Amino acid sequence: MEPVSTIAGRAYPFGRKNVDTDVIIPAKWLKTITRSGLSRGAFETVRAEDGNVFDDPDFAGAPVLIAGDNFGCGSSREHAAWALDDMGIKAVIAPSFSDIFSGNAFKNGLLTVVLPQDAVDRLLVVAAAGDPIHIDLEAQSVTTEYQDRFRFEIDPFRKSCLMAGTDEIALTLGSDTSIARHEARQPDWLSPKEIA
Repeated sequence: MEPVSTIAGRAYPFGRKNVDTDVIIPAKWLKTITRSGLSRGAFETVRAEDGNVFDDPDFAGAPVLIAGDNFGCGSSREHAAWALDDMGIKAVIAPSFSDIFSGNAFKNGLLTVVLPQDAVDRLLVVAAAGDPIHIDLEAQSVTTEYQDRFRFEIDPFRKSCLMAGTDEIALTLGSDTSIARHEARQPDWLSPKEIA
C-alpha cells in the first residue's frame, strides 16, 4: 500500500446521496481476479447519462471524489474501493459513508473524509469550477485556494497506517518474531503434521 500524506488536484463534483456499491461497480464486473481494469465498469449506470461528470475530460484522472451522504452503502464488495483506485481516486469526501465501504477503503489505502454537509456543498462548488482541492492527512484538513479550511476527524490507528502505507499484511509481518516465539511454545500435538 502506498503511503498517504497529501492529496491535491481536481475533484469529481458528484454529490449524489445513497450511492451504493452496485452503482460504484456493477455486479457483472465482479468476475475479475485482478484489480486492474475495473475503472472501465466504475459508475457504469451514471456514465450512461448524458453530461455525466465521469466522462467529462476536464475531470479525467481527478484524485478526489466529492460525494453525498451514505456513500458506499449496499453490499460489502471490496471491488468498489478497487474500482475507485483504478480510476486514480485517492480520497472520497462525503457527509457519511457506509461502515463496510469505509473499512474496505481504508484496507486499500483510499482515504475517506467525513465533513458536514455545508462543507461538502462548498467543496462541490469549488470542484465544479475546476479549482483544486488539497487534503492534508497529517493536519487533518481540506483546503481550497479560496482560503476554505475544513478540519476532519480520523481514527488515529487508520491515520497512522495510511501515512505509513501499512496494510494488514504488513502489520502481521511486523509481528513475525512474536508469532514465531508463540508457535515455538506450542505443544507438538498443535503443530501441523505431514500427511503420508
